[in-house]
Amino acid sequence: MTTHEYDVCVVGAGTAGCYAAATVAREGYSVVIVERKTAEEAGHIACGDALKGAANFPEAIPKSDIEPAFTNTEVDHGRFEIPSEDAVLDIPVPGEIAVIDRWEYGRRLIETAERVGVEFHYDTVVKSVEQDDDGRVTGVSGVHKGDPVTYEAEVTIDGAGALSILQDKADLSDATFDTNVRYSQFSSAYREIVEVEEPVEWEDALVLKPTKRSAGYLWYFPRTPTEINVGLGFQMNEEPMKLVGDLREDLQNREEFVGATVKDKLGAALPTRRTYDSAVAPGFIAAGDAAAHVNPITGGGIAGAAYSGQYAGEQAMEAIENGDVSEDALWEYNERVMDHYGGRYAALDVYNIFATANGLDDLMSLLAAMPGEELSEALYSGTAGVSPLLAAKTLWKSRGHWDTVYGLFKTKRLADRLLAHYENYPDSPEFFRNWQLKRDRIMDDVYETTGADAKY
Repeated sequence: MTTHEYDVCVVGAGTAGCYAAATVAREGYSVVIVERKTAEEAGHIACGDALKGAANFPEAIPKSDIEPAFTNTEVDHGRFEIPSEDAVLDIPVPGEIAVIDRWEYGRRLIETAERVGVEFHYDTVVKSVEQDDDGRVTGVSGVHKGDPVTYEAEVTIDGAGALSILQDKADLSDATFDTNVRYSQFSSAYREIVEVEEPVEWEDALVLKPTKRSAGYLWYFPRTPTEINVGLGFQMNEEPMKLVGDLREDLQNREEFVGATVKDKLGAALPTRRTYDSAVAPGFIAAGDAAAHVNPITGGGIAGAAYSGQYAGEQAMEAIENGDVSEDALWEYNERVMDHYGGRYAALDVYNIFATANGLDDLMSLLAAMPGEELSEALYSGTAGVSPLLAAKTLWKSRGHWDTVYGLFKTKRLADRLLAHYENYPDSPEFFRNWQLKRDRIMDDVYETTGADAKY
């Protein structure tokens, strides 16, 4: 067996992993990224390709290094198609947004990380997590091209994506690390890159549409006017969809895709749940999709992964410098995530819970009646205020669905209450359990108000 020793071992060469490793390497610490794919395939990841907030990415891998992968920077709104209402709703998207070539983006992440000193070990499949007698994670072991290999590290960073195998293999029962994770909190998704013959008329929009069954969703994101990322997904607690067949059926019914050719296809799972309550354990940090750092409504996770990678790398270095990689020493990572976006994502997840308890027809009718500006604010801030005039207009347009409107109003108040609670996220593990108990009482009110089954 071959054994490697590093200050930090990162599993996964995605956004979170590369930003974490680059953050560490820039400060002179030894760091390796362990990646199961080949060097040629690394960076090829299923994604919607929409990147929000590109102007403010961490400097460990600066925007200038990844910008050549931005293929469409003209997008400024979402276009929500609602066939049941014969309606199209335009939703402004605040801030900078770009549709990217995800493979090119992934390659540029890797190239920059290599340039600043990160080592990459490809073709390496992690099989287990190494822990000492006190439960501290000391590294990982696996197989590299058929040969056993072990990585020893002061801190291990899990960037292995949704439903990470590391969390299945590690014993985290004595830590605060969030193990309240089930398949029903994730979505199954599939996407294709499709070349069309003529430029689409919605090249400046992210197009979204509900599927005919399973409360799923379709997306059409233009990388260029003629190269479209098309995909769909469904919540894993719903009746499974035939992803390839259902996508093909919708494509065949859109005239802009007549004669189109498929250039690439890939599937994945993604979190549609709140950010992990805690993503640290002794010697261990989870980042990006591996800790559900994804907007649970839009599915956007690139920016959250980049920042969580930076935060994880910085926290790992501080812990190593102080000679203490305990849960307490890594705790500030949780605080930074919750303060930046974790609380907002938890509030947004309340609307997901509301949606599971209401009929799709009612929700689509209500969505068609809502002002686009207020809906945009809700999608990206976790809460939204509506003026009395707009509220009156919405109520009039949604007549016949007033029970749903009232339910949404009560749900919004609970989402605001939850967001306020996350602003008081504890500054140490000592107060964590008490914070969770208070949060869970708010969630009990959410389930009672919406009539939804408990999600967590």
